[in-house]
Amino acid sequence: MATLAQAEITLTPSAASRVAAIAARQGKPAILRLAVDGGGCSGFQYKFELADAVADDDAVAETEAVKLVVDPVSLDLVRGCAVDYVESLGGAAFKVENPNAASGCGCGSSFSV
Repeated sequence: MATLAQAEITLTPSAASRVAAIAARQGKPAILRLAVDGGGCSGFQYKFELADAVADDDAVAETEAVKLVVDPVSLDLVRGCAVDYVESLGGAAFKVENPNAASGCGCGSSFSV
């Protein structure tokens, strides 16, 4: 397990609070896994899920006792990003601000590099 410097990847306090609430409701540890899969309208898409544990090769960032974990392959595509939780009139969702993304789709769930 590698602990990331805050500058490499960040989980905002808003996102950490939301993850903690969801994890508590589901009786799981407060560990959010961010992965990148092929697909979506722009080539890659973000995948979020609560993890039961941190894998040995995961990179880890922590905010307010909530862990954000990323596998080594996905880390190459999201290094430097910030994961936030945003509420608006259109709904609420986790949002990734990814400096590596050359373009994204209108819904914000996929990107290209």
